[in-house]
Amino acid sequence: MNYQLPVYLDNNATTPCDPRVVAAMLPYFTRHFGNAASRNHAFGWEAEEAVSLAREQLARLVNADPKEIVFTSGATEADNLAIKGVFEMYAGKGNHIITVQTEHKAVLDTCAHIEKRGGEVTYLPVNPDGRVDPALVEAAIRPTTLLIAVMYANNETGTLQPIREISAIARRHGILFFCDAAQAAGKIPINVHNDGIDLLAFSAHKMYGPKGVGALYVRRKDPRVRLTPQMDGGGHERGFRSGTLNVPAIVGFGQAAALAAAEMETEAARLAGLRNQLETALLQLDEVYVNGSTVHRLPHVANLSFRYLEGETLLMGFNKNVAVSSGSACTSASLEPSYVLKAMGVDDASAHASVRFGLGRFTDEAQIEYVIKEITQTVLRLREESLMWELRGRG
Repeated sequence: MNYQLPVYLDNNATTPCDPRVVAAMLPYFTRHFGNAASRNHAFGWEAEEAVSLAREQLARLVNADPKEIVFTSGATEADNLAIKGVFEMYAGKGNHIITVQTEHKAVLDTCAHIEKRGGEVTYLPVNPDGRVDPALVEAAIRPTTLLIAVMYANNETGTLQPIREISAIARRHGILFFCDAAQAAGKIPINVHNDGIDLLAFSAHKMYGPKGVGALYVRRKDPRVRLTPQMDGGGHERGFRSGTLNVPAIVGFGQAAALAAAEMETEAARLAGLRNQLETALLQLDEVYVNGSTVHRLPHVANLSFRYLEGETLLMGFNKNVAVSSGSACTSASLEPSYVLKAMGVDDASAHASVRFGLGRFTDEAQIEYVIKEITQTVLRLREESLMWELRGRG
């Protein structure tokens, strides 16, 4: 065995920093420590130059203009800035937002905040595969609709939403389209122009960069998007987000984006192969089902329900050797079944018995073979001890 235990398959929650990212960051903690807003000496110029390069690297990843990239502390802040910023800036035009029941909590909770401030939010249902019907999006539009917010890929199931169809509807009606792409950016190609996206949130720590840094793409023309800032101060980031820039983290984010862009195609194919190997093997077990779309999904994610087992029991059974989760890292403390799976029509028992596998850049075939063996043995052992398994099909 040439790998350490536990095997890490929770890359949707976070990814390890790529050593090449760390190497790029290190000089900006010590030698090049300047403030990017210090315009009077070389230390500030060096920092500003490093931030500019990172902005270009991020812009290239999503086919944006570097001036359209606003740095934040992460995708959660970017979500808040996009939704609250639009709601406040365009308050004279309307107060209605359309989103989806399976969005990340950073979007759902921000929308709930908007409702407390007098806004109106429509939460659309999804099909059993986790995708929203674009016709429902169009039917929900009102004269007061300001924003449609639909994530690129779901964090629990990896399901991809019909982004281009939805953005075309938004464009037809003159409504801004916002997309949380924290899970998709750096994993699959994103082109904000071809995809018709006006605002896009993404995060470094989901693509092998550091935690605590993210970005919001804000379209500058056709249409020019304006936002009310949520952080006041020195007017940094085109006035959208004040605060001294975290230069080492931004450098790391840029390097992570550059690596992702260069390696995305081959890495996606490799991970899809490993994911399919894992999924095919585990589906040989009785009463195991895939949650979410098997056609429209990220290449590295599998969400499986092991029926007639409690998910927490299952996780405890193999979490010493396999690091996975039963859903979103942001809601993993909750004993409630996943709201994402429930919105897809998955029953409580199956939702409780669900496990999310998130493969990553440092996952290899030997690890997958080990995980298949470990999980298969654990499921069979737990089912032998399970009264639910023994009583299945009766009554």
